[in-house]
Amino acid sequence: MNKFLFKLHSWMALVAFVPLLVICVTGSILVFKHEVDTLLIEDRVRVDPAGRERMELDALANSVHSHFPDYEIVGWVPFQDRGRADLVYTMERGTSEWTYALLNQYTGEPLRPPMGTTHHLTDWLLSLHYTLLMDDAGLLVTSVFSILLCLLGISGFILYRKFWKNFFTLRWNARLIVYFSDLHKMTGIIGAPVLLILGFTGAWWNIEHFAHELEHHADGAEHYKMAERLYNDDLSLQGLMNDASRQLDGFETTYISFPWEPGTNFTFWGDVHSGNPLQSQYASMVSYNAQSGEHLSNYDIREASLGATILDTYRRLHFGNFAGLVSKVIWCVVGLSPLLLSVTGIYIWNRRRSKRRAAREKRRAKAAQLVGASA
Repeated sequence: MNKFLFKLHSWMALVAFVPLLVICVTGSILVFKHEVDTLLIEDRVRVDPAGRERMELDALANSVHSHFPDYEIVGWVPFQDRGRADLVYTMERGTSEWTYALLNQYTGEPLRPPMGTTHHLTDWLLSLHYTLLMDDAGLLVTSVFSILLCLLGISGFILYRKFWKNFFTLRWNARLIVYFSDLHKMTGIIGAPVLLILGFTGAWWNIEHFAHELEHHADGAEHYKMAERLYNDDLSLQGLMNDASRQLDGFETTYISFPWEPGTNFTFWGDVHSGNPLQSQYASMVSYNAQSGEHLSNYDIREASLGATILDTYRRLHFGNFAGLVSKVIWCVVGLSPLLLSVTGIYIWNRRRSKRRAAREKRRAKAAQLVGASA
């Protein structure tokens, strides 16, 4: 059983190691996405909040419309970090492509015009991480490798289920293959819990997203191309956001979904501060009719089922931001562990393969000698 499982573990690792390296290394970088953006393009992603209040949402939206008249707003991110510039998702009329602009929420000044969602380095890395730059089909591909990551973790646990006996043993003076074997086991056992979480949550999201795309476009229907504003321009966006904060106790808007295709409405996603460190900042929502502004529904994560609450934790668990800098550093470091696992694993596999080849050649040579002697 162990021999078969070892072979299976080895072949899965060989098949998946390059895509998994790409996914894991980019994921480790993206744990600190905003920090990297701040380092590279601080003047576009950071603003000075000192002594200032946000402008009302209507005034900010008017600023976007006046500066970029060919674009419609399809989403808005007012970050909880008051020093982060607002991110405004847009769609140019006549296209179905999502773009985004960056806006100073205290002055209404655009910090970046609408550009593609892969324009900056970390945006490109995000696309590489989720789709391997293969658009919607890439969601399914990365899901397969995420599942393989989970299977590698599970099979590794089974193979080294008695790991506690020599958990911190590194035989420094032994042959390189012995040292690499110890290092591989130790790294795998330490990193496996986090890698299992990352693999499972990543696969879940991508499969869910791919299934959604398949359901809505299975008949060949193209994405809606923005033709006109899809909501009543007389509605007060700030009024809707203020009402959303009254609908749910302690509700704070963290993302606003504007109508992006016919039949969609306004949805205010937000944080309700329940005290659960794994609860995402988009866990609850309040929705309104896009034409009349009529309140349609509420969803409070505090009243949700256990299954829905668990699903909501996937966001914090995947991004590793549930315990501030500490968890982010752990997630970043463990995310890089497949680099070490790949180097040690390939070396071990190659040495054992060479050893088996040498043994086969030795047996053949011995058999040839016996045949020659009998002749």
